[in-house]
Amino acid sequence: MAAKTLNLDQFLPYRLSIASNALSERIAADYQNKFGLKIPEWRLMAVLGEGKPLTQRELVQATRMDKVTVNRAAKALADRQLIARQAHEADGRSHHLDLTETGRSLYDAIVPAALATEERLESHISASERTALMAILAKLIAAAQDYG
Repeated sequence: MAAKTLNLDQFLPYRLSIASNALSERIAADYQNKFGLKIPEWRLMAVLGEGKPLTQRELVQATRMDKVTVNRAAKALADRQLIARQAHEADGRSHHLDLTETGRSLYDAIVPAALATEERLESHISASERTALMAILAKLIAAAQDYG
């Protein structure tokens, strides 16, 4: 029996990774040039911008980035006074991170740019394709979490 070969153009994990990297590179250029942010830094700001302070552990879970990347991004944002650390009331070893007023202002300036980028990218697919894609991605994420 002949061994199966891997056709990367048809291998879903590879294609998802390539698509993700292509989109991230496009967005990274915009955020770096306009706002001086790297993608991990923007991801933390985007999650924190949704409202509540989070610990670094919670940010790791929310962003799916590794601890070192989250730590570096948080340090860079804290150095720029875009986020602040607050002592965790229940765990003295942990801190909540939250946007500062400066961070919130930057976040508020980035959101329209992020939405405009999304709109430009989505102009290449129909509304029904977007709906289907979002549903498929949700299923794949759930399957990846259940795998094992």
